[in-house]
Amino acid sequence: MPDAVELDLPDLKLSGLAWGPKHGRPVLASHGWLDNATTMSRLAPLLCEALELRIVSLDLPGHGLSEHKRGPYHFVDSVADLIQAADALGWDRFTLLGHSMGAGISTLTAGAVPQRIERCVLLEGIGPIVDVPAEAARRLARSLRVEAAKRDKPKRLFPDPATAAARYREAAPMDPASARLLIDRGLVEVEGGWTWRADPRLRIDSRMRLSEEQVHAFLTAIECPVLLVSATQGWPHNGKVVAERIAAIRDITAVEIEGRHHVHLDDPAGVAALVIPFLKPLFEAPQP
Repeated sequence: MPDAVELDLPDLKLSGLAWGPKHGRPVLASHGWLDNATTMSRLAPLLCEALELRIVSLDLPGHGLSEHKRGPYHFVDSVADLIQAADALGWDRFTLLGHSMGAGISTLTAGAVPQRIERCVLLEGIGPIVDVPAEAARRLARSLRVEAAKRDKPKRLFPDPATAAARYREAAPMDPASARLLIDRGLVEVEGGWTWRADPRLRIDSRMRLSEEQVHAFLTAIECPVLLVSATQGWPHNGKVVAERIAAIRDITAVEIEGRHHVHLDDPAGVAALVIPFLKPLFEAPQP
């Protein structure tokens, strides 16, 4: 069973789950959009069984059991959340492990504080979704409009967790057991049924997005080895953009595995077989 984690950050409290001994080599894990810390609940035990790791998987702000932000959610603020979480854990140098949105956040973090990152594992994602600068005004106007329209909109209710799980799998196809893991932490019972714990404001389109040129500035700043694991039936992406992002990172291994977007939950052994050899050199090099 994982340990429950509670971290006091400067502006809010984060929750999470941890596997492995507290003295293990530190790994900070982050999940995809509207998921939560249980995203690593099948992969992390396999990694900790093979290597002496301490994996802390966070509920990012507004997700799972973590507090909601008072203001809007900006993607780049998530980089600060990861760094502040590492500080709260007392970690100077650590490895990043991110899935989907968490992979995007990990990418930017590795570029922003390269001196603190030992290795970086990206599952189904390399950098964030971007926009062209010419769309900035329209994007902000649209986001503010949607924000105002949804301000007092009640949360969607489900009659039972099974119905919620079925809806979850429609949006992100995965094995039923994988979906159940995520919704067990992501749902809360309220009067009249069940609803998502996640902050509804997470569904509002970003007020601003980085440009592709800005993302490349982060990619070229990454100094640690990077492992990118993509699924054959994963999230749709622009192959040319991904190839250019891969080429921008100086030390990267990109591999593909059979599976869907949540392949690390559906096939944890297959993903672990790729991640374990990548992390082994951490134990062969002298401790910093």
